[in-house]
Amino acid sequence: MAALSLSVSIERFPLKVPFVIARGAKTHATVVAVSLSDGQATGRGECTPYARYGETPEGVAQAIEALQHVPGALSSRYSLAHSMPPGAARNALDCALWDFEAKSSGVPAAERLGLAPLAGVDTCFTLSLDSPEAMARAAQAAQVHTLLKLKLGGDGDIARMAAVRQTRPDARLVADANEAWSEDMLAPFLAAAAEAGFELVEQPLPAGADALLARVPRPVPVCADESVHTSADIAALKDRYDAVNIKLDKAGGLTEALTMRAVARDTGLKVMVGSMVATSLAVAPAFLAAQGADWVDLDGPLLLATDRDPPLHFEGGKLRPASPRLWG
Repeated sequence: MAALSLSVSIERFPLKVPFVIARGAKTHATVVAVSLSDGQATGRGECTPYARYGETPEGVAQAIEALQHVPGALSSRYSLAHSMPPGAARNALDCALWDFEAKSSGVPAAERLGLAPLAGVDTCFTLSLDSPEAMARAAQAAQVHTLLKLKLGGDGDIARMAAVRQTRPDARLVADANEAWSEDMLAPFLAAAAEAGFELVEQPLPAGADALLARVPRPVPVCADESVHTSADIAALKDRYDAVNIKLDKAGGLTEALTMRAVARDTGLKVMVGSMVATSLAVAPAFLAAQGADWVDLDGPLLLATDRDPPLHFEGGKLRPASPRLWG
């Protein structure tokens, strides 16, 4: 591959309403966008730096810019994987390389992966952490979505789960505690989730304190998120978790995300494919990894007041394949 020119930018996209989880609230999606070009074809990628993993937009942008001075690092996705650790920076570059390969060859990424034709996927619609009454109102307002994901935060979560279930008896429900439960909360809160008919609970305990999951009954399947980043993490999780949440920003790109999906299946774990709060440019490659997933959580563009042009297309709660002009 000829040497590619690289451009990097930090961009902010306002949200429709504040997005609240156990660790705090945000009013904008702050992303790092990358373009790789040979003068004829241009590939694009996007990542969302995450403070939970020690990332900042400025640090990620600097790491990406520094890589252009490493000989051969951008010559292929495989060279990239050996030149940069997993994380948001590598994700943006890996996805930009996938897009560049598709646009320069005329062969879509989905076809290269043997995934064509792509099928639409039902995605979660996320309800921000709030009072039980407010979350029930948000669930009622989201009637078009039949798969809801509740952000939880510890105290009050039993009431939150019950209130949303009472309001939406028709909906499929999953919960995401973002490491907010204590060991004493685990058993009664999982029992309450089962009573309310939840399909899945994500990361109830802190990543460094999740060994308890191997010793207690799990009446609802439990999914690793903060506890799993790459395929190398999966083997150690088998006795603690029933599923893994694969996110390109954690894995370091679509390439590793696809490996994670295969390893999780081989290990007997179910798969959720998710993303950070991001634009359609970040979700488009994750959509490929989401083909055949047990749960999909790719509603980030629905939370934005403005998005990329062209954006991804949603029909109710179903996400459709991206336009080639967007990515891939």
